[in-house]
Amino acid sequence: MEPQVKAKPTSLYNADYQLWLEHTAAQLKARDFGNLDLENLIEEIESLGRSEKHAISSYLMRLCEHLLKIKYWKAERAMCLRGWKREVINFRLQIQEELETSPSLKSFLQDVFTKQYKNGRKLFLNASELDARLIPEEPDFTLEQALDEDWLPWQPDSSL
Repeated sequence: MEPQVKAKPTSLYNADYQLWLEHTAAQLKARDFGNLDLENLIEEIESLGRSEKHAISSYLMRLCEHLLKIKYWKAERAMCLRGWKREVINFRLQIQEELETSPSLKSFLQDVFTKQYKNGRKLFLNASELDARLIPEEPDFTLEQALDEDWLPWQPDSSL
């Protein structure tokens, strides 16, 4: 006689994620707390927080990259400035959207600003192939400036 191995039943979470979400929301609305899939619900809630932080951190990195392009990539500036400015606006808007939904992420942005500047610098240096010694390793602008819709690190000379 062969030993019988009971297979662990596939949970709704693993079988049909969307249906699991709908079922869990219905249970919460009905205050059916005793039958909740708490393990997966907790994992999902923790994941949401990580996702928000990852998204806003990524937007900040790309914002820094484009601010560096505007300030330092003189050879491409004439042809690319318009597109870079559009990207700066886009990343600022994305960050603003995240901050409107979760204002507490403002302190997180301050915490990761230098790290994301350095990551943006790496992307910039890779794209531009400029000498890394020409680009500051630490930010030469503040987070407030980076997020300020009226600020850019370089402006065309209006006297010409």
